[in-house]
Amino acid sequence: MASMARWEPDSRGRLETAAMQLFAEHGFDATTVAEIAARAGLTERTFFRYFTDKREVLFWGAAGLQDLLVTQVADAPPGTRPLTAVVDALVAAGGMFEQRRDFARERQRVIAGSAELRERELIKLAALAAALAQALRDRGIPDTAAELAAEAGVAVFRVSFGRWTEDPTRELPDVIRDCVTELKGVAAAS
Repeated sequence: MASMARWEPDSRGRLETAAMQLFAEHGFDATTVAEIAARAGLTERTFFRYFTDKREVLFWGAAGLQDLLVTQVADAPPGTRPLTAVVDALVAAGGMFEQRRDFARERQRVIAGSAELRERELIKLAALAAALAQALRDRGIPDTAAELAAEAGVAVFRVSFGRWTEDPTRELPDVIRDCVTELKGVAAAS
């Protein structure tokens, strides 16, 4: 067992790495917080300084992503169409995921293997759509248009993110743009 140091650099990163290793080895449900902390060489108390529970290892960045996207939508040039504002925000945020592609790929695999985590992911995406719709309303976009643009944008993000984690040759902003093109084609064919 690793020594339990009082303070260690990059505790969050070490806990995240340990959790993902254990999730891969034993599955999400069979992994405990105590095992994650021990693998990271930290205490359970340290774990709970960074995460409310083991699920948050997979979801802790959602608030930061939401803040970034809402800010991007709010700062879009006047007259920008609602869906364009959302897609431009997604493209701008897409670059931040490139450095964490391996984590994202493993995260997707862990979430896909658990009904509880899939539900949690859907809740986070619904919160993101609601926040984006509100950002659009704040720009003067009518309710229905704001909701449709936000929901379509989140659908594009979800599909794009899944495709991106499966294809190491493509960057997320490019996958997002391609998915938007496909969405426009589907809408035009209806």
